[in-house]
Formats: sequence, structure tokens, C-alpha cells
Amino acid sequence: MQQHIAERLSALNLQHYEFSDDSHLHAGHADNTGGGHYRILVVSEAFNGRSRLARQRMIQTPLQDLFSQGVIHALSIRALTPGEYAAC
Repeated sequence: MQQHIAERLSALNLQHYEFSDDSHLHAGHADNTGGGHYRILVVSEAFNGRSRLARQRMIQTPLQDLFSQGVIHALSIRALTPGEYAAC
């Protein structure tokens, strides 16, 4: 899944990408229908001048079918510009 998501986001020309699979933390929860629970950190110049909501949409849109098919149940997104990432 890590590589699959990165490939879907390749149009953003990622400068940095981190992926964590937190699915094991949600096993057995009532709302867990089998899709994965993931966290990603994405750094791209494409986020310059974009609001947090716009950045989230830029990431969620190419992954939309994975949500609708139940492959991804939850995705925590941290989307930063290179400058924001350097300041961390």
C-alpha cells in the first residue's frame, strides 16, 4: 500500500514521503470494515500557497477510489511545503 499511494501521488512531485500502517491499532473496532488505517506525511512544492483543506483534497482526490472500494478506511494526512518541512 505504501508504494501504491506514493505512485498515485506522483503528479505532486513528492520531495519527501513517509507512510505508517496503523491498521493493527484498529482491529476489532465496531466501525472497522476491513479497510486499512494509514498515516502519511507528504512534502511537495505543489502545496505552496494552498490552504490546509486544498492540500488534503489534492491528496484525497487521486486516492478516492481506494476509499470508495474500502481499501482505505482512514487516512491521516500531513501535507507540508518544503519550507514547512525544513522548519520541523
